[in-house]
Amino acid sequence: MASAIPLDPAAPERRRFGRLRYVGGWHLTSRQRNFGGYSALHGDGRNFLAIADTGQYLRFTLERGQILRTRFGDLPGFPGPTGNKRDRAAESMAVGPEGDVWVGFEYRNAVMRYSADLSTALSTGWPPAMSNWAKNSGPEAMVRLDGGRFVIFAEGKMIAPGVKAALMFPGDPTQSRNRPYQFGYRPPKGYVPSDAALLPDGRIIILNRRFGLLDGFSAALTIVDPARIAPGATVIGEALGELAPPLNIDNMEGVTATREGGQTMIWLISDDNQVPIERTLLLKFQLD
Repeated sequence: MASAIPLDPAAPERRRFGRLRYVGGWHLTSRQRNFGGYSALHGDGRNFLAIADTGQYLRFTLERGQILRTRFGDLPGFPGPTGNKRDRAAESMAVGPEGDVWVGFEYRNAVMRYSADLSTALSTGWPPAMSNWAKNSGPEAMVRLDGGRFVIFAEGKMIAPGVKAALMFPGDPTQSRNRPYQFGYRPPKGYVPSDAALLPDGRIIILNRRFGLLDGFSAALTIVDPARIAPGATVIGEALGELAPPLNIDNMEGVTATREGGQTMIWLISDDNQVPIERTLLLKFQLD
């Protein structure tokens, strides 16, 4: 079920937030036992795939503000032998032109490639460059660039004060021959990267997240030009806007970009950690 929500409860007519124009948002709920926990998102503006940090997924169609044709499932294989939480902790996703799905897993600091219908695990990689990333804050964001290169951002690994580790792979990160080089990403102060997506113009949009005990969750969006990425370089994202309380947001962890009527749309989804005090929100913005 999708219930429409304003982004600013105190001023529902408010639409502009930096370079983002709020188009609409929904509080998603379901009686399905394994609903929630979504940490990565991909879609075309109508059909969406959300990956949960439980190793499960949700496919759904959004039409006129209504959720239709939902499909729940488990990923067909994980990077660890037991299938427990540490084996299934999916945090990032990238989708190729043929529909293949790559998923990054924390704890195991691994990447797996699946068939487009998510029925088959095709390959698994444990990149040595990610072996010393923190177990519970590893490959948090991943994007596949045009031409087949992959960028993976660490949530926790620091290479300099305020600078997060990131890797550029020349190809499929599940293949050992594709050895990456490291660069740095400096998120907005106090934030960590939580997801990334490819914009229609080839740049990378990064969703950054912050949590404070007093003010709760905040989100900030930045853009990075892949042309600025080089071995040992540190890139700083171009700021688009910040979403902070008392706005209607939650633990925003997934982002995808689509085209609609000649405009770029940015979609965000939150990870409710499958606890009652958090919510699964789907938010839509137009990028100015």
